[in-house]
Amino acid sequence: MAVFDTPEEAFSALRPVCVQLTKTQTVENVEHLQARLQAVSDSALQELQQYVLFPLRFTLKTPGPKRERLIQSVVECLTFVLSSTCVKEQELLQELFSELSACLYSPNSQKPAAVSEELKLAVIRGLSTLMHSAYGDIILAFYEPNILPRLGFAVSLLLDLAEQEKSKQIKIAALQCLQVLLFQCDCQDHPRSLDELEQKQLGDLFASFLPGISMALTRVITGDFKQGHSIVVSSLKLFYKTVSFIMANEQLERISEVQPKAAVEHRVAELMVHREARWVKNTSDKLTILIKKIIECVSVHPHWKVRLALIELVEALLLKCSQSLVRSAGPLLKALVGLVNDESPEVQAQCNKALRRFADQKVVVGNRAFADILSENLHSLATSLPRLMNSQDDQGKFSTLSLLLGYLKLLGPRVNFVLHSVAHLERLSKALIQVLELDVTDIKVVEERRWNSGHLSASPETVAPQPWSPMQRRYFRFFTDERLFLLLQQLCQLLGFYGDLYLLVDQFMALYRESVVYRKQAAMILNELVVGAAGLEVENLHENHIKTSPEELREIVTSILEEYTSQENWYLITCIESEEVGEELTMKQAGLQAITSGAHTCQVTSFPAFSQPSPTICSMNSNIWQICIQLEGIGRFAYALGKDFRLLLMSALYPVLEKAGDQTLLISQAATSAMMDICHACGYDSLQHLINQNSDYLVNGISLNLRHLSLHPHTPKVLEVMLWNSDASLLPLVADVVQDVLATLDQFYDKRATSFVGVLHALLAALAQWFSDTGDLGQPQEQSAGEEGSHLSRRPAAPEKGLGNSTTAEDIEQFLLNYLKEKDVADGNVSDFDNEEEEQSEPPKADEHDPGPDVAPPLPVQIQIATHVMERCVHLLSDANLKIRLKVLDVLDLCVVVLQSHKNQLLPLAHRAWPSLVHRLTNDDPLVVLRAFKVLRTLGGKCGDFLRSRFCKDILPKLAGSLVTQAPVSARAGPVYSHTLACKLQLAVLQGLGPLCERLDLGEGDLNKVADACLIYLSARQPVKLQEAARRVFLHLMKVDPDSTWFLLNELYCPEQLTPPHPSLHPVHLRGITGQGNPYAANVLRLLQELQ
Repeated sequence: MAVFDTPEEAFSALRPVCVQLTKTQTVENVEHLQARLQAVSDSALQELQQYVLFPLRFTLKTPGPKRERLIQSVVECLTFVLSSTCVKEQELLQELFSELSACLYSPNSQKPAAVSEELKLAVIRGLSTLMHSAYGDIILAFYEPNILPRLGFAVSLLLDLAEQEKSKQIKIAALQCLQVLLFQCDCQDHPRSLDELEQKQLGDLFASFLPGISMALTRVITGDFKQGHSIVVSSLKLFYKTVSFIMANEQLERISEVQPKAAVEHRVAELMVHREARWVKNTSDKLTILIKKIIECVSVHPHWKVRLALIELVEALLLKCSQSLVRSAGPLLKALVGLVNDESPEVQAQCNKALRRFADQKVVVGNRAFADILSENLHSLATSLPRLMNSQDDQGKFSTLSLLLGYLKLLGPRVNFVLHSVAHLERLSKALIQVLELDVTDIKVVEERRWNSGHLSASPETVAPQPWSPMQRRYFRFFTDERLFLLLQQLCQLLGFYGDLYLLVDQFMALYRESVVYRKQAAMILNELVVGAAGLEVENLHENHIKTSPEELREIVTSILEEYTSQENWYLITCIESEEVGEELTMKQAGLQAITSGAHTCQVTSFPAFSQPSPTICSMNSNIWQICIQLEGIGRFAYALGKDFRLLLMSALYPVLEKAGDQTLLISQAATSAMMDICHACGYDSLQHLINQNSDYLVNGISLNLRHLSLHPHTPKVLEVMLWNSDASLLPLVADVVQDVLATLDQFYDKRATSFVGVLHALLAALAQWFSDTGDLGQPQEQSAGEEGSHLSRRPAAPEKGLGNSTTAEDIEQFLLNYLKEKDVADGNVSDFDNEEEEQSEPPKADEHDPGPDVAPPLPVQIQIATHVMERCVHLLSDANLKIRLKVLDVLDLCVVVLQSHKNQLLPLAHRAWPSLVHRLTNDDPLVVLRAFKVLRTLGGKCGDFLRSRFCKDILPKLAGSLVTQAPVSARAGPVYSHTLACKLQLAVLQGLGPLCERLDLGEGDLNKVADACLIYLSARQPVKLQEAARRVFLHLMKVDPDSTWFLLNELYCPEQLTPPHPSLHPVHLRGITGQGNPYAANVLRLLQELQ
C-alpha cells in the first residue's frame, strides 16, 4: 500500500472513511479508519490530527448505550493517532483526558464501570499515551488547579483498578499510568526537568492526592504474595517516588506559613492543600504508620526484587525527605541494615552501596536526629538481644544480628558517643557476653587426647589461604548456625574499628576478671576487637575515620597477652593426670599376667576416693575452651600486628610451645594453629624456622625453669615440642639442657617421670631422624634376605628339589660336608684353628677406625646422649606406672636404633636391660608385652649373635608355649576375636618370630620349636590374620633351613607321591594326609609353591 506523505494525499484517502464513521458508528468503520491510518505518514497525520480525531470523539460523545467492542476499537484507534502525533492545544488535552476517563465511569457506583478487561486496558493505555503526547509546556499548563477534580477522578479510577482488579496486566498498566499522571514515569525524555517553581506547583497539586495514593498503594504492597512480585515492585516505586516528590525537603523549605489565595472556584479551592508545618507533621505521622506496615511486609518478601525495591525506597526517602520524615527514619534505617546480609547477592550489593552512599553524604553522621534515633535503636536492640536469641529461630536470630551490625556500620565513628554512655556500653557488652555463651557439656572435648607426638606442620603454606586458621567448631548455647558466629565476629570487629579501643578493652577485661562465666566470651570479643582495630577484615564505609596507631595497638595487645598467660588463666586443670592427683588408672588382667597365660582379658579398676573433690567434666571443658580461645587470640594478635609481633615473641612463644605439647588434642591443635599464625605474621618460612631462630632464649628459659620444676611443671613440654619441630642444628644448644633434664629426672623420677619420659622420647626420635644411618633402621621383619650379615647369604644354596643333569655327585658331597660343618658350629664344636683365624681376621677392621693404640676416639654428642638415656631406661623399665613403662619401652627401642653403629656402647647396655626386658615380656600387662616384643625385634636386628643364646634360653620357650596354649582358643573364636588384645598379642608374636629366627641365626633345635608352635596356625580354622602371619614365619624359616621346612610341611600335608630320582634309591613315604578334609592343605600348598 502506498504511503501518503502529504496532507492533501492523506486527506483524500481519509475523508471518505471519516465521513462514513461519523454517519455510522460501527466497529468495522473504526477498523477501516485505523487501517487507512497505517498508510499515512506521521507529519501528514499531525496536520490532520483534529480532523481524524473528530469522528472518534464524536463516537464517544454520542448519547445512549454503546457496545463495549465499539468503544474499545475507538479508544485503540485514538491511542494510535496520539502515539503518532503531538497534542499542542491545552483545551484538546483536557477534553481528551476527560473523554477517556469517562469510558470507565459508572454513574451508579464510585468504582470503575463493570466493563471488559480489554476495554479497561485500552483506556489505561490511551491515558498514558495522551499524557506522553502533550507537547512542550502544554503538559505543565494542564496541571493547573482547575484540573484538580478531573485529575482526582482519574487517579481514583486507576487506584481502584490497581487494587481491585484480578488481571495482573491491568494492575501493572494502571500503576504505570499513575506514574505518568504524577510526573514520575521512567521514560528518559518524559517528563522534562522541572525548575523549582514548577516542582512546587506540581507538589501543591499532588499533595491533595497523597493520602489516597499512599493508603491504596500500601494495601496493594501488603497484599497477598501470590499477586506477583512485579505488582509489588511497581507499587513500591510509585509510593516512594510520589512521597519523596511531595515531601521533599527542598520544596517544603520554600513553603510559607500563610496560604496564598488562588484564583479558582471555591469548590476547587477546598480540594487544594497548603503544605505548611502542621500539615507536614500530621502527614509525616500518618506516613510513618504506613511505612512501618510496608517494611514489615516487604522485608520478608520471598522475592529478591521486592527487597531490592525496598532499598530504593529507603534510599529515596532518607536522602530527599530527611527533615520531613524524621520520625520514619528509625524504621527505614532498620529496614536497610536488616538487609545487609540478605541471602541474595544483588540485594546485599545494593544495600552496601546505599550504606556507602549514606556514609559519603553523611546522612547519619551529619544528622544528629538520625544519629540519636540509631543510638536509641541500638540500645533497645542490645537490651532485647538475649531474649531474642533465646526465643527466635536461626533465621530470626540472623536477621536480629544483621540489624545490629547494620546499625554499627551506619553509625560509624559516632558509635563512640554511644559507647561513652555507661548505660549503653554496659547493656551492649553484657548482651554480647550472654549471646556468646558456650555449651561446655560435650565430653568429647576432654576425651580427645594427643597420644602420638610428631611434627606440628611443615610450613605455613599448608594452611588455608586465610591468614589465620580457625580452630575446631565450638557450640553455643543460644544458636547453632555458624553464620551467626561470623556475624558476631564482624560486629566485634566493627566495634574495635570505630569504637574507643582503650574503653572497650577496659570494659571487657573487667568482665574477663569479674567471673569465670564471662571469661571465654570476653576473650573471644577481645580477640576480634584487636583484629577490627587493625582494620584488616573491616569494610570501612567512612573514609575519614582514623585507625588505631600500631604503637597503641601493640601496647593494648601486650596488656591482654599478660592477662592471658598469667598463672591463674593459663595453667588450668584440663584433665585428671596421675601426677596431679597422685593416683594411677591401673589395668589388671584376669587369666593372663604374661604371654604364657590363656585367655587375654583386661579389667579397669575404678578411681579411689580423692581427698579433694575432682573437677567436673563441664569445668574441665570450660577450661579447655578458655585456653583454646586465648591461644586463638595470640594468633589473631599476630595477624593484627604483622611484623610488629616480633617484639612480643619473647613473651608469647614460650607459653604457646607449652600448650603445643599439651595432651589435650583441642589445646594442642589450637597452639599449633597459633604458631602457624605467628609464622605468617612474622615472616618465618616454617615452624622449624620459627623455633630455630628463637631457640637461644627458649633454651635459656627451659634451663632456668628446670631449676624450679615445682613452679614450672610444664617446662619439659616446651623442650619436647622444640625437638619434634627442629633439626640437627638445635642439638648443640640443647645438649646441656638434656643433661639438666636427666639430672632432674634422677631427682624427681617418682613424681615427674611421665613428663620427662615424653621429652626423652621426643629427643631420641629426633636423634634417630637427624643422624639416621645409611643402613636400614626399620623393623627386622622389613629387612631383605640378601642384606649383609644375614644367615642366608653365608649359607650355601640348597640343591633344587628336581635334580637334573647339572647335579653331580661332587655337588651332593660338598653339600653334605657343609651341612656337617655347620652342625658342628651350631653345637659349639669349633676347632682352635678356626677360632684363631677369626681372631686374626677381626683386628684389622677395628684398627681402621682407631686413632691410636691408647687413645679412644671421642663419642659423638648424640651417642653420648643416647647412652645416658638408655641407662635411665634400664631403671625405669620396672616403674609401677603402666604409662611410664610403655613410654620407656618406646624410648629404649629408639636408643637401640641410635646406638646401632656403636656396638661397644649398645651391647653392655643391652646386657643390663635384658633382665628387665625379659620380665616385661613374661610377667606384665599385655600392652607392655606387645611393646616389649617390639623392642626385642629391634634388638634382634641390631645386636644379632649377642642375643641368640639369651633369646633361646629366656624367651623362646615361653613364646612357643604361649602360642601353643592360645591356638585352640583362637581356632574356636568368632569374628570378634580379631579385635581382642589376646589376638593382637598372638599376631605380634607370629609377625616377630620369623625375622628373629633369621636375624639370630637359630640352631636346628630352636627352629624346630618355632616351627612346631606355628604349625597349628596354618589351619584354616584359625583367623585369617593369624594364618597370614604363620605363613610369613615359615617363609623366613625357608631362608634359614629350607630342607627341614620342606620336610615338616610335607609331614603335615603331602600333595603328591615322591618318585625316587634313581632306581637304586628307596621310595620315601611321608605321613602328610592327602585327602580333601585336611585343614592345612591350602596354606601348605602356598608355602610349598613359594619353596619351589
